Amino acid sequence: MLALTLGNARHLGVAIIVVFVVLAVVSATVISNVTAKIVSMLVFAGFALGVWTQRTNLSDCAEQAKAKVTVGDTSPTTCTFFGTEIDVPGVPDVDIPGTDDTGA
Repeated sequence: MLALTLGNARHLGVAIIVVFVVLAVVSATVISNVTAKIVSMLVFAGFALGVWTQRTNLSDCAEQAKAKVTVGDTSPTTCTFFGTEIDVPGVPDVDIPGTDDTGA
């Protein structure tokens, strides 16, 4: 199983988008048939849009995980990136110096 962190998935999404854009440009210059050019460019643009959408969903999930932590929920969160589960680890309970949880 592919283990991805949140940061790795974001970088992977950007890299895949760049690859699809480069493939669209290269196919547009190499293919001589106008119809094939248009179809291949639309396919690559659709793939790039799909990756961008998944990347945006992943960012939204990370924001939800941050919101959980701010309200005190330290449980881990699981997000998906093209069907691959990405674990956003929970924050362990940590004693912060200078705070007194005893109420005294």
